[in-house]
Amino acid sequence: MAVLPIITIPDPVLRKISDPVERVDDAVVKLMDDMLETMYDAPGVGLAAVQVGILKRVVVIDAAKDDEPPNPIAMANPELIAVGSTTRVHEEGCLSIPDVHVEIERPSTVTVRYIDRYGKEQELAADGLLATAIQHEIDHLDGQLIIDFLSRLKRDIIIRKFKKQVRTSGD
Repeated sequence: MAVLPIITIPDPVLRKISDPVERVDDAVVKLMDDMLETMYDAPGVGLAAVQVGILKRVVVIDAAKDDEPPNPIAMANPELIAVGSTTRVHEEGCLSIPDVHVEIERPSTVTVRYIDRYGKEQELAADGLLATAIQHEIDHLDGQLIIDFLSRLKRDIIIRKFKKQVRTSGD
């Protein structure tokens, strides 16, 4: 396993739509394992393949609380098949937008269909932080970021800040 570099804004790859996984083979399983190691190292709750520069519909999530044992979930081609009618507001962060947190209202429960690391189709009903993380990571696969939930002005301020950091780090 390897810790992969995490892409940050304003890199345009984060806005690209990821391609479906044809089948879960050894390369996809290795990607899932490397993504989990990268996510734990960061540390984060979830990571989408696009965040490590790979445009495949693969996400990893571990929403276990600090006092619980790790509960990693790796998903290929995750797709929401049901969302609850009640919502929940949660302050979300993103490994591709360090030190930025955005309060986002999302459905508090979801059901997701995906292919697991063994190539088997699964369905998972989730609530709370896990439901939020699933929605957040699927957004990444569709080229969406947490800053898209902000007003245009706030979003532009954050993007300008990151563009300036890129310019000054290149000097």
